[in-house]
Amino acid sequence: MPQGQLAQVLRGLDDRKDARMLVGPQSFDDAGVFVLGPAEGVIQSSPSAPRVALVQTLDFFPPVVDHPYWYGAIAAANSLSDVYAMGGRPLTALTLASLPKGFPTEWTAEIFRGGFDKIAAAGATVVGGHTVESEIQFGFSVTGIVDPAHMTANSGARLGDLAYLTKPLGMGSMTTSSKKRVIDWATMEKAVAQMATLNDKAAEAMVAAGAKAATDVTGFGLAGHGRNVAKASGVTLRVDTARLPIFPGALELAAAGHCSGGAKRGRAGLASEVRIAAGISEGLLNIIFDAETSGGLLIAIPAAKAATLERELRARGVLVACIGSFVESSGVHVELH
Repeated sequence: MPQGQLAQVLRGLDDRKDARMLVGPQSFDDAGVFVLGPAEGVIQSSPSAPRVALVQTLDFFPPVVDHPYWYGAIAAANSLSDVYAMGGRPLTALTLASLPKGFPTEWTAEIFRGGFDKIAAAGATVVGGHTVESEIQFGFSVTGIVDPAHMTANSGARLGDLAYLTKPLGMGSMTTSSKKRVIDWATMEKAVAQMATLNDKAAEAMVAAGAKAATDVTGFGLAGHGRNVAKASGVTLRVDTARLPIFPGALELAAAGHCSGGAKRGRAGLASEVRIAAGISEGLLNIIFDAETSGGLLIAIPAAKAATLERELRARGVLVACIGSFVESSGVHVELH
């Protein structure tokens, strides 16, 4: 659902907040965060500084690749990413599967196997799920835990923070081109490997470095998710588009118009919230606004801690890409330069 439409739906529900809910739907965060306490049998060391909170999320989508195992694995990585984006650790997962009547059993088994393998790789456990007969959709509802003192919510970015990305952009163009048979499977394989890569190492690095804000770049694209962080934090994200990491071949595909419908919807829906400088190519704009699948983390960190973050990311083999900074609010939430 487009961001504007979703905001309209949630607007009348914003007042439904429990005092123990640290993060809810109001800030368009990646997951909800809810403090556990004596009512749940958890004794906190200090009521004013709780140490344990639940992180809860769910995500599912139609096939992004024509390979059942990798479809399941990517769907799982995408679902788990929301917990990592909050600085949390996943514990359990519930399977969400919608499959057509008569769908081949062996394909179903491979989708599930790919998803279950990725959940296990994250150190989490599949504890159940739900299936229906309908159009193909697959994903997970994931529950994790986080120390609120180390939580990385959308609202945590501050003036002067630097912005980092941990995976290249362009998965919208890659998956769309693959579906259109513009590129073959051999060309697509590296993109598949990226989408199936967990964001666990990136999350470990940002927590170790002391980051206070992050999001994962998925369905709303870089522009949409960057907008969510900037709006919740009361600042503007200024992106240096020349420094954006782009997946090999994706820019050329996007320039040729091979991008998902998210690119057009995102650009139209965010027209009043994103300022675009002259000279940025249409191909690059397509990538910036397009939906990503299982993208990397967008991390906000104080400049004084940036070197530590870079060191922690490199130590874990994660991409280091400083793409801009958070500046004083300029009347829009994102500036593209």
